[in-house]
Amino acid sequence: MKKKQKKYTTFENVVIFPGTVEKLISDAHKYVENYQYDSANKLFEEALKYTEGDEAVLSVYAYSLYEAKSFEKAKEVCEQLLSIGPVLYLEVMELYLTILMQLKQNKQVEQIISSLLEEGAIPPEQVDKFERLKELNANIAHHAIRQEDFVSGASEIDQEIFQLEKFLSFPTSKQLNLIHGLTTRNIRSIVNHLKAIIETEDTHPFIKSIVLVLLVEQQVNISIKISKFNLEKEVNPATLELPTKLPQFLALSKMMMEKLEKEPSTLEMVEYLLSKHAIVTYPLEWLDYDTDDVAQGYIDLVRTMFGGVQEMDVELVEFLQKLEKLAELQ
Repeated sequence: MKKKQKKYTTFENVVIFPGTVEKLISDAHKYVENYQYDSANKLFEEALKYTEGDEAVLSVYAYSLYEAKSFEKAKEVCEQLLSIGPVLYLEVMELYLTILMQLKQNKQVEQIISSLLEEGAIPPEQVDKFERLKELNANIAHHAIRQEDFVSGASEIDQEIFQLEKFLSFPTSKQLNLIHGLTTRNIRSIVNHLKAIIETEDTHPFIKSIVLVLLVEQQVNISIKISKFNLEKEVNPATLELPTKLPQFLALSKMMMEKLEKEPSTLEMVEYLLSKHAIVTYPLEWLDYDTDDVAQGYIDLVRTMFGGVQEMDVELVEFLQKLEKLAELQ
């Protein structure tokens, strides 16, 4: 009488019944389809204890790991995949390169893409894609270097220089250079000094604006009272837009484009003045002046600069000329 064959296998003394691995993989796929990547990865990991996994399984597993931000593990799975020479080689390679970029292994990405391009391993129709990936990687690497400089720069700031009395003792041109020197540094260690610079009446309006722009760019969460042109406003840089993103500036820019469509030279000069003056008055924009009046004022001002003669709102034009004088510090 024949003995019945075993219907199961064992792995490290664990009994594996027929269909167990297939069920784990099938359930893992369902989790991936429902964006439940952590759950999927647990099942893939369990299934791959009992089988080596083919291209289809490893590809989905690598993608799921990537989506779960398990980049180191995703990298290992991609390397396993690439070693078996998958049919979808370039797709796997693209995922692999993306993972390396997440891990900030930018030099390796540069080397791999350069080698693939030099060897002609990329079909002509996909060359542009890998060129863009290479460019993106270079930009990320450059940003990482800038970010390192930014973080390390915090400890290099000479706080004494930015103490109010000391700072105001410098000529305005040097004050401007000192502020520009902070653009790649973390300024949080001197935020109180910068707040004092903005809030004092003795600070040049343009300097106040540049310091405020710096705080906005670094999204510093602090309340500041800024006064200019006999007006005062309380702002928080963390929620404040930059000068060229404020409502009146956007409205003026649009209006100028429409009004000066057939006068490109005038339009160019008006846009130049708008950009400069928006910084001088920031964050008050053009004070209490109506947007239509401001637009016409700039047009009149520029036309007179070009030798034209016409009636003007003298008070408004004098105000714009005052802004130009204050902007000369730039």
